[in-house]
Amino acid sequence: MRIGVSGGKGGTGKSTVATALAVELSKKNKVLLIDADADCPNDHLILSIKRKKAKDVFQLIPKWNLKKCIKCGKCSFVCKQHAIVFIKDKYPIFIPEQCNGCKACIFACPERAIKKGKKKIGSIYYGKKGNISFVSGELEPNQPVSEFVVNAVNDFVKSKQNKYDFVLVDTSAGTHCDVISALKECDFAFAVTEPTPLGKHDLELILNLLKILKIPCFIILNKADIGDKSLIKKTAEKFKTKIIAEIPYKKSILEAYSKGIPIRDKNIAKIADYIKKL
Repeated sequence: MRIGVSGGKGGTGKSTVATALAVELSKKNKVLLIDADADCPNDHLILSIKRKKAKDVFQLIPKWNLKKCIKCGKCSFVCKQHAIVFIKDKYPIFIPEQCNGCKACIFACPERAIKKGKKKIGSIYYGKKGNISFVSGELEPNQPVSEFVVNAVNDFVKSKQNKYDFVLVDTSAGTHCDVISALKECDFAFAVTEPTPLGKHDLELILNLLKILKIPCFIILNKADIGDKSLIKKTAEKFKTKIIAEIPYKKSILEAYSKGIPIRDKNIAKIADYIKKL
């Protein structure tokens, strides 16, 4: 069973919930936790897992044969990322950090002067603690497409995930491409939110995305006693889902989080039991 832990808004506690669930489920089961927040992976810090690099992730980039290049500029005109600069009567100036590997320049070149090259855009790491196996992807600084790293992580675990009882996928914030890549193979997902207007707004965004992806979802209300719960209850009714757990805002959770320790709370055990029944 593959379970997404997402939520749209940053700071709602996705990683806190994902790591706590991994610990709770691992008491009697084999668990694989995937940190799919390639821009800012941190689950290993909460779990005190020492990561080891498994492999680097590469992306296609163009490579010019200047002997064939006629300085027409067509490669620059089709580049939506502005990674190719054209100056009349000059060879193309390529900015690899801007490139997203779309290959438009290769197809546009009339002289076939552009071939496929590659650049390193990230790495995949792994670790283990007890019954928890851990995999994360990490984007290189100044690279534009984290979803390529998330896709590489999906490929890396594909042949391994069947040997686990539960696979938890901790996504990044938002509803963009890397979140879609992380969620697309999940059997269902939890949307972690908070009882604030910002929490409600971003919860609706992620619930809309999950609806489009046709992934069943349930709501986990974190920091449940600091705001207006009715905001989230109305959203749950609107999207015909339910709040399966409410995690309070309390000192013991804050202290555990600040020390990099997975939280222990009866509501986490409740969520784990809910997962086992699905």
